[in-house]
Amino acid sequence: MVVISSTKLRENIYQLFDNALETGEAIEIRRKGRSLRIVPEPPVSRLAALRPRSTIKGDPESLVHIDWSGEWNP
Repeated sequence: MVVISSTKLRENIYQLFDNALETGEAIEIRRKGRSLRIVPEPPVSRLAALRPRSTIKGDPESLVHIDWSGEWNP
């Protein structure tokens, strides 16, 4: 964990944020005897954001031979 003063944070805020995002290391800022911690969230898998979809179970060849003429409306 990186421990810095609020003055040091103001001087290098973007560099500190970029470093925290790259390394995952927290930043602790000390001010007036108290501390504030900035902790980057772990990256979320893009696959975790996918919604479940309904699928067709069965033989794909049977889909080719379905009569859709009743559904067709030109």
